[in-house]
Amino acid sequence: MRILGIETSCDETGAAVLEDGKLLSNIVHSQIIHSRFGGVVPEVASRIHIKAIVPTVEQAMEEAGIGLDGIDAIAVTTGPGLIGSLIVGVAFAKALALATGKTIIGVDHVASHIAANLITYGSIQEAFVCLVVSGGHTHLFHVDRGSLRLLGRTRDDAAGEAFDKVARMLGLGYPGGPEIERLASHGDPGAIEFPRAIRRGYEFSFSGLKTAVRYYIEGTGKTLSAGAAADIAASFQHAVFEVLVEKTIRAARELGVKNVSAVGGVASNKVLRQMLKDAADSEGLGILLPEPGLCTDNAAIVAAAAHDMLLRGESGASLVPYSTATY
Repeated sequence: MRILGIETSCDETGAAVLEDGKLLSNIVHSQIIHSRFGGVVPEVASRIHIKAIVPTVEQAMEEAGIGLDGIDAIAVTTGPGLIGSLIVGVAFAKALALATGKTIIGVDHVASHIAANLITYGSIQEAFVCLVVSGGHTHLFHVDRGSLRLLGRTRDDAAGEAFDKVARMLGLGYPGGPEIERLASHGDPGAIEFPRAIRRGYEFSFSGLKTAVRYYIEGTGKTLSAGAAADIAASFQHAVFEVLVEKTIRAARELGVKNVSAVGGVASNKVLRQMLKDAADSEGLGILLPEPGLCTDNAAIVAAAAHDMLLRGESGASLVPYSTATY
């Protein structure tokens, strides 16, 4: 079974080919232009998708060494995401399916991140707790053979969104996650005791932490030295990750599952990966961590999610793009 995956939920144009779970190609066209704006401009993103989607798909097909006649199905992200960007991908996938007579499968963006585990580990029979953490999402799921049960989510900023905003406070570039990680590597994570939001159950909140960082910076009353900025970045990063790891491990313990996972763009952060691994080891839990390149937005995970749905006899999500999650 060969599946062409297409991803255009935000500012990455992706195309990939998956054959029976094996990745044949995975092409990502990144829209670096948004760095000058300090964030993604939706109208600009959708226009660039229009220009990039054909050459990106062609490159993925060429790298896989097959033509459209060798594809069995087309998978495309239908949401959540930027509505204009999603429309580009869905419209292109529909046109391609109509022209070739291939099956088309709509894929939920959050579910596709969780499916990154299938590329790395193959079929997963045991239930696990999965943290989905990115610029737009911070969700905690109980996953059992393709069935997703939402345990908790952020009630304000997503973790990655908080990283972007704190990076802007520190005069760093966009996207903020890699910039904070780079700067934090030179700082002391215990230098500043930023607050950890305590919410019931498995829900998250990062708005208060973000505000505490702003007040701390303003309270210094002077231009930050390189060392002071590094300490702020390291302390902020540690505060976010401590909460993410604690709730993920606690959910696994309370639900009686044996494995935990982290996916999404923020899950490519080396510090978060190590903190989660250390915590899982101390609890005797297994850990599922897709390689960093599969954590960020890409089409390989879209194809993997579609492959899993086909194996389980599911038809996929509605092919109507949507900007808000259904969870």
